[in-house]
Amino acid sequence: MSGRVQGKVAIVTGGAAGIGHATVLLLAREGAKVVVVDIDEAAGAESAAQVRARGGEAIFVQADISREDDVHRACDSALNAFDQVSILVNNAASFVLKGLEATVEDWERVVGVNIIGTALMSRYAVEAMKRNRGGAIVNLGSISSFVAQPSFTAYSATKAALVQMTRNMAIDLAEFGIRVNCVCPGTILTQASNNHMENAGMTLEEFIAVEGPKNPLGRVGEPSEVAHAILFLASDEASFITGAHLMVDGGYTAQ
Repeated sequence: MSGRVQGKVAIVTGGAAGIGHATVLLLAREGAKVVVVDIDEAAGAESAAQVRARGGEAIFVQADISREDDVHRACDSALNAFDQVSILVNNAASFVLKGLEATVEDWERVVGVNIIGTALMSRYAVEAMKRNRGGAIVNLGSISSFVAQPSFTAYSATKAALVQMTRNMAIDLAEFGIRVNCVCPGTILTQASNNHMENAGMTLEEFIAVEGPKNPLGRVGEPSEVAHAILFLASDEASFITGAHLMVDGGYTAQ
């Protein structure tokens, strides 16, 4: 039976862990050839190896997406390996959780990855997608794109920008048959959550007990639940959806 993205080639940034890794595995399971892009060489290579171990096709490209040369190389590697790019998942992110105390270096890092990196990956992937006369880009926003949170100014500013970038990109790329949408996760159990727990001196059980009740569904999310939303928007099932943002937050922003 054919998968939902059978025969497509997907680039997933930040594909070594968390939501990115879950997305890599799901897209591969649904028939896509996957290009894992991550700055973490060991974890990124392992992510691609897991796809191959399950009978799928995947390569790993180590890259810092805030650097244009790295982005260019990543997209060239996708074309050299699989001859096309059909899907781009802009998942890589820098988590600078600071308010006005954020330094210039902090801002350069979070803007460089979350905004400039997304723009660069999209620019080079789009050139490849135009050859296919179509494609799908899924950007990763956040509940932080819409709600204010203490000490989140730097991160939230970039995630809010990604929602507006999604709308603009959708309009600009519609004539080429390229759809652009955004998935906005809430609290998901990822490495970023683990880092937050460590900084706050919380155990996993304490974190779930505090964060779960904040959502109407009464729990925190799993990376696979976000990956399924990404798969939908990347697939032809979403063929008439572009410029949209899909909340995957347990109802948090509905309150």
